[in-house]
Amino acid sequence: MGTSKTEKFTKEQNEIASIAKTLGHPARIAILQHLVKVNSCICGDIVDEIGLSQSTISQHLKELKREGIIKGEVEGRKVCYCINTERLDIVSTIFNGMFKRFSCC
Repeated sequence: MGTSKTEKFTKEQNEIASIAKTLGHPARIAILQHLVKVNSCICGDIVDEIGLSQSTISQHLKELKREGIIKGEVEGRKVCYCINTERLDIVSTIFNGMFKRFSCC
C-alpha cells in the first residue's frame, strides 16, 4: 500500500496495518518471545539466542522500537531492550476490539 493511499483509510485501520506489518516477520516474533522470557537484554544476547547477524537483529529492534512495542535504555555503552508494556496493552486492546466486531458461524 503506497503512502498516498493511506488517507483513504481510518486512523485505526492505518494503525492496525502498521502494527501488523511490524509483527509480520518471524524474527521479530522470536525477539519478542525472547524478551518476554528474559524480561530485558542487550542486542548481543538476542543475536546469540536467535542466531542472526548483529546488523539484522539491530534492524528488527529498530522496527519494533519505532512501533513502540519495545523500548531501549542506554546502560553504559550498550542498549538494554525490554517490552513496552504500556504500548502492548494498547496493541492488545486494538486487536481485541477489531476481532470482537466479528461474529463467527
